[in-house]
Amino acid sequence: MPTYLYECEKCGRFEEFQRITDEPLSECPECKSPVRRIIGAPGIIFKGSGFYVTDSRTDKGSGSSEKAS
Repeated sequence: MPTYLYECEKCGRFEEFQRITDEPLSECPECKSPVRRIIGAPGIIFKGSGFYVTDSRTDKGSGSSEKAS
């Protein structure tokens, strides 16, 4: 379920878990004042190898391979 960010005139900002098909909230669940939905950037999670400088990588084609004797 997505998390939506709302802003209340009195209480400030809060998050609400809602289905995509649910209507946006029109009043604050705590003080019943009007609220508006805030559009923000989504959180991004990078998974897998190669995204961080600290990841161990193999240097392919760098010429550092050992020769068989």
